Amino acid sequence: MSWFTRMFTSTIGQKLIVALTGLFLSTFLVVHMVGNLQLFKDDQGMSFNLYSVFMTSNPLIKTVSYILYLSILFHAFKGLHLAYKNLKARPVGYAVVNGKANSHWTSRSMGVLGTIILVFIVVHMNDFWAEYKFGHIPYVQYEENLQTGEIKSKPYIDEAGNPKTIAKKVEETIISKDGIDYKLTITKDLYAEVAEAFNNPLLVLLYVIAMFAVGFHLFHGFKSGFQTLGLNHPRYNPAIQFLSTWVFAVIIPAGFAAMPLYFLLIK
Repeated sequence: MSWFTRMFTSTIGQKLIVALTGLFLSTFLVVHMVGNLQLFKDDQGMSFNLYSVFMTSNPLIKTVSYILYLSILFHAFKGLHLAYKNLKARPVGYAVVNGKANSHWTSRSMGVLGTIILVFIVVHMNDFWAEYKFGHIPYVQYEENLQTGEIKSKPYIDEAGNPKTIAKKVEETIISKDGIDYKLTITKDLYAEVAEAFNNPLLVLLYVIAMFAVGFHLFHGFKSGFQTLGLNHPRYNPAIQFLSTWVFAVIIPAGFAAMPLYFLLIK
């Protein structure tokens, strides 16, 4: 049996792969949140829509995306499988259980937290990724005054009011009116889709609950991933603990939760 086969069949090998995919997904969360911060920019959603075009058309990003999808599936289902195997290995619990004495409750609840996150990912991908790729998101036309920077937007429709489309992901042209240059940008209006979706309080509630689950999941999972890989050293542990607690358990979940709350309560 080759080392590659053993990696996928042994419990230790599977835990290593779960750790690697988990750390990869943690890195993705940072990039994804930074990109989605474009939602807060006061430009009629143009920056976010152009970011969406970049994320769905750049060849390198598209390749990484396929790796990402596989990582999500493997990390989720293999993590649940390992949790099930651990439970099955001890079908009868201890007579006296004092979990606090041995581990944090997030460590003992990784399967439950992971299930909540998996449900959230399915809903999220269906509402936005699938809709953007295969749905009927309307197009929007932006008119940017190159002299003042003012941006105006309007639906990209014909004279009869029917939605129009373009052949490419985005079209950009420069026009002049009254001696002033304007930049016209036409693209899919995913921003409007996000704004409409987050007017639903139930969906916003799901996002907020899911972000709590993400925070608790990452609080244990991020540092646990380093431990599984053997990267456990007194010199680096404080930095890992800081990233696990403040960046991945607090800042990133709070940033993602702020987006739906912003559209529901402010926008």
